[in-house]
Amino acid sequence: MIEIQERDGGVTLRVRVVPRASRSMIAGEIDGAVKIRIASPPVDGAANEELVRFLAKLLGVGRSSVQILAGQTSKNKIIGVSGISVELIRSKLA
Repeated sequence: MIEIQERDGGVTLRVRVVPRASRSMIAGEIDGAVKIRIASPPVDGAANEELVRFLAKLLGVGRSSVQILAGQTSKNKIIGVSGISVELIRSKLA
């Protein structure tokens, strides 16, 4: 099950990024993290930018509401999303 925690008016979740996919999409769950395939390569922060854009669109929030809290240069990241509830995020990721 995907681990999602509430924090100061938002939530945090763990994400495992797989860059250079044919298109950006949710690819399931791995060890409590959301597995997301990203179309961009991991060069000059392009994959991180695509991840933030993809999650903002998927969750229906602004790009400024999605932040990479940890793991800027790693495939394993902790994402913070403000202005959304745990229930809403679970329904959008299902």
